[in-house]
Amino acid sequence: MADPRIEPFDSGAVVTLAGELDAFDAPSLREAFHSLMEAGPEVIVLDLSAVAFLDSTVLGTIVGLLRRVREGGGELRTVLPDTTALRIFEITGLVAALDVWPSREAAVAGTA
Repeated sequence: MADPRIEPFDSGAVVTLAGELDAFDAPSLREAFHSLMEAGPEVIVLDLSAVAFLDSTVLGTIVGLLRRVREGGGELRTVLPDTTALRIFEITGLVAALDVWPSREAAVAGTA
């Protein structure tokens, strides 16, 4: 995986992840998420639509981001269209903890 792509928008930032993500990628993701949280966006849109696979280490990193965003009073919107990544979140039950959006455009706009 290349580093996450981070793009600002009016009230926050979009973080785009792609490819197959595993324990090797987790440290760079944690660092990117930490830097992003220091900037203090109100809304983070986590776009996982191009993710083919992620392991438990990356899932834990995303849960950590979710916790930090909520503790900071922010909002994490996760883009999870009907892909392999969605299935992983369904199997683990994490889909219930996330604010899931069908598209990046809808998540950025805040309207389904």
